[in-house]
Amino acid sequence: MRFVYRAKDWNGKLVKGILDLHDKAAVLESIKNSGLVPLLVMEESKSIFSELYRNTFSKVGLKQVANFTRQLSTMMNSGLPLTDSLSLLKNQTDKNGLMYEILEYCLKTVQGGHSLADGLSKYKKIFGDAFIASVDAGEEAGVLDEVMLKLADNLEKQNEFSSKVKGAMIYPIIVIVGMIAVVIIMMVFVIPKLMGLYSDFGSKMPASTRALMAMSNFTTKFWFLIPILIVGGYLIFNVGAKNKDFKLKLDRFKLKIPILGELTQKNVLANSIRTLSMLLSAGIPLVEALKIVSNVAGNEVFYRSFLQIAERVQKGFSIANSFEETGVFPIIVNQMVATGEATGKLDEVLMRVSDYFATEAEQSVKSLTSAIEPLIMIILGLGVAFLVVAVVMPIYNLTSQF
Repeated sequence: MRFVYRAKDWNGKLVKGILDLHDKAAVLESIKNSGLVPLLVMEESKSIFSELYRNTFSKVGLKQVANFTRQLSTMMNSGLPLTDSLSLLKNQTDKNGLMYEILEYCLKTVQGGHSLADGLSKYKKIFGDAFIASVDAGEEAGVLDEVMLKLADNLEKQNEFSSKVKGAMIYPIIVIVGMIAVVIIMMVFVIPKLMGLYSDFGSKMPASTRALMAMSNFTTKFWFLIPILIVGGYLIFNVGAKNKDFKLKLDRFKLKIPILGELTQKNVLANSIRTLSMLLSAGIPLVEALKIVSNVAGNEVFYRSFLQIAERVQKGFSIANSFEETGVFPIIVNQMVATGEATGKLDEVLMRVSDYFATEAEQSVKSLTSAIEPLIMIILGLGVAFLVVAVVMPIYNLTSQF
């Protein structure tokens, strides 16, 4: 339950905040333990609009997590205690945002004698298993500042790559959306008027014109089916994605798509191998690290592969042999893993491999956009040619009769 409170510190300054605890008594105790004098404690009232605003505009994305990690690591490496660092970050954050709630909850958790990982675990959907496991390992080993620094580097690399992919796809998406909008306007408003004009002449229409009329009539009469089909397809896809076998077939298909499949594979490898390297450098055992990475791979094929590797390593097989047995990873991964296993520097070697695939993925993004742009132009040209033929041919036939 979330409670809104007002309190005063020893200097008489008014302090406001929100606490997420099980009852009012726990909130009062937490306020008093913080050295404050409680004035008012009441359960937070929620409205549909506030929840909608919170879920829509107050989300915490990868960039915010990366910024939080970098700032916290900088403060801790400067010698500030964890509680002071969290307090400073909280005071610099918008009080109406979800990040403020996270910082406040983590601060109260740490002040209550628990670990930072315990506080972050409540927001596992935001931070992920790998992040929380790394923080937990760093706290246990007494090297949280070093772990946070590596986490910040890792998240910033992920955010940088994600931004490059989104930036490269903006132009094709804008063009495709524009094409769809123009086609809908033509079919619903322009073509029916032209076809009505042609039908008044009573002459036989060419096949292209009749096909255009049929499409226009269907769009005009059954336009409501378009959003229904889109929403229905989206819901069916989401339900199907929860089925492991369906998701496995779908993810296998994604990996086989020309150019896009190669990009998907390199992106998954870059992120998952970098995460595995980070977990190992944080001191997490290999088997546990592999199980965590399987959950953050984002692809059912690689999810099952990492679990298979974890099982084989647990049974005593070598890491390199376990990677090779899956038949999923490229040869370079198997070779580099064998090198890392032989030299005892697996985490360092894996980081180099992840950097290699990140670079390759960027090249694949450029190849994809280079392939999409001419394809869009060809489709656009064919569409315009069809419209011209369908609209002009009846006029040509009429004039040729005189």
